[in-house]
Amino acid sequence: MHSHSLDRYRHAHDFLGEAHEHNERKTWIVIAICTGMMIAEIVGGALFGSVALIADGLHMSTHAGALLIAALAYTYSRRYASDPRLAFGTGKLGDLAAFTSAIALAMIALLIGYESIERWFNPVPIAFSQAIPIAFVGLGVNLLSAYLLKDDHHHHHHNHAGEDDDHDHHLHHLHEDDHEHGGDNRAFTADHNLRAAFVHVVADAAVSVMVIVGLLTARQFGWNWMDPLMGLVATGVILSWSWTLIRSSGLVLLDATASRDTENKITARLQQHGDLVSDLHVWRLGPGHLAAIVSLVSDDPRQPDYYKQRLADLHGLSHVTIEVTRCEGIHPHSFGHAA
Repeated sequence: MHSHSLDRYRHAHDFLGEAHEHNERKTWIVIAICTGMMIAEIVGGALFGSVALIADGLHMSTHAGALLIAALAYTYSRRYASDPRLAFGTGKLGDLAAFTSAIALAMIALLIGYESIERWFNPVPIAFSQAIPIAFVGLGVNLLSAYLLKDDHHHHHHNHAGEDDDHDHHLHHLHEDDHEHGGDNRAFTADHNLRAAFVHVVADAAVSVMVIVGLLTARQFGWNWMDPLMGLVATGVILSWSWTLIRSSGLVLLDATASRDTENKITARLQQHGDLVSDLHVWRLGPGHLAAIVSLVSDDPRQPDYYKQRLADLHGLSHVTIEVTRCEGIHPHSFGHAA
């Protein structure tokens, strides 16, 4: 048999999210906006002698750097999606970028907390006329960025060249299954890379809101302690967000079980007519893509394709490997729950 005749039996290994290129473009646009704002603040601060303006520009640079991680992850994963050195493609690169970005966000939060504690014990004069307008402009930029980065393609489905056609036409079930099974399916379809970028700008917007509240209260009532207090509140909120992102992206990187619901459906469809699932692993390859390795025992085994057909309408199963072992006299009660 010639190698080219095997092509139709080979698996595709392009496990990128459905809105990958769209999200990539959005991220680069937001980077351009944040970079423009950063340069304007630093140059303006230097020209007009505003320390507050320069400080906010440098703060903006940390988020621009985090967004750059997300954008480069999109670009790299698209470029190397079919690299034969990568066993399951580049679908997880976005999760790696999100994990890295979430750690950076936690470090930023700790820095804000440190500065807030420092200012609590060593108050400094606040230039309200400069700081308040800067905070409002920063809030506006972050709200615009958050609007651009929101996950507006979560339920939109498009076919991509290279994806397994056996599974493309089943993705329309995703919306209904989300309502039926809650967050389980959303967890494996989520684009953690886009979410990380979104969380960065939302966190910055939250800081801007708290800074504005603190500054206005301090100017109105002379409560200068409100400014560092709002900084400490922002620290707690951002640390909570970053931990959630670290946990969700970290689980994907560790190949944690992606979808209990999908595991249960696979088991239910395969454990028929005396066939039993002896081992089952389901994990996420990329946004909206799951892999499954299934071991079956049967006293009347069929070809793997026969069992794959039973799973054909389960959306998101993009790479399925099935092994079947003959076991005479197998009984349905011989096994407990599948591993």
